[in-house]
Amino acid sequence: MAKNKFHDGPGPSQRQLRVGELIRRTLSEVLARGDIHDPDLNRLSITVGEVRTSPDLKIATAYVLPLGGQGQEDVVGLLARNKSELRRMVGKKCGLKYAPDLRFQLDETYDRLDETRRMFDQDAVRRDLDS
Repeated sequence: MAKNKFHDGPGPSQRQLRVGELIRRTLSEVLARGDIHDPDLNRLSITVGEVRTSPDLKIATAYVLPLGGQGQEDVVGLLARNKSELRRMVGKKCGLKYAPDLRFQLDETYDRLDETRRMFDQDAVRRDLDS
């Protein structure tokens, strides 16, 4: 079996993907509705781009970005500060036997997309693609 050159091991299981997406949708809904008892967090519009879970589903890492990219430094800290309340809500709304420990990281996917677009707009790259 050929190894995927982008990952060190096998990719996530269907169960990990399914639970990650369920947590992503639940976090997005909770954050959009402002269900958290923290006014600093509720004033932000936060996009949850992806949630990756560990193979045992005990850790869920949410990749987040504030709408418009403003306050990136604050958003991870605010989410971490409210992690226990978010974890409780995720566990209740998702119906999971055990609510995973939530971790938060900035989602840099959009930055990479912008950089890729800039690269494809360069004249030298366009010439190579047209050849």
